[in-house]
Amino acid sequence: MSKPQVAPHEGPAPTDLIVEDLEVGTGAEATKGRHAVVHYVGIAHSTGAEFDASYNRGDTFSFPVGGGRVIGGWDQGVEGMKVGGRRRLVIPPHLGYGQAGAGGGLIAPGETLIFVVDLVDVK
Repeated sequence: MSKPQVAPHEGPAPTDLIVEDLEVGTGAEATKGRHAVVHYVGIAHSTGAEFDASYNRGDTFSFPVGGGRVIGGWDQGVEGMKVGGRRRLVIPPHLGYGQAGAGGGLIAPGETLIFVVDLVDVK
């Protein structure tokens, strides 16, 4: 898959996680305890500006699903994806970085995050 364009979320920031399958995969499923290998692009709801993208580094990112090693919106939003799938996540602050923000100001306090995540592999 190529790097996706991430569309902004229309309207006010949601208070609950929004999970939308853009493409449904047909491979192995990302379940709790397995490692998801993903490519992703993230933008800020308030500005629409891209703040991070694994595609820009040319390398995937791996994490244990449901292991608490990533923000809650990822643990919940990636679970159930199948390899080859592409999913859009709109993550409210309480499932993101909260009032602390992140990245030395790159992600503002209380920011809603929008990601497009491609599931590359499950281990």
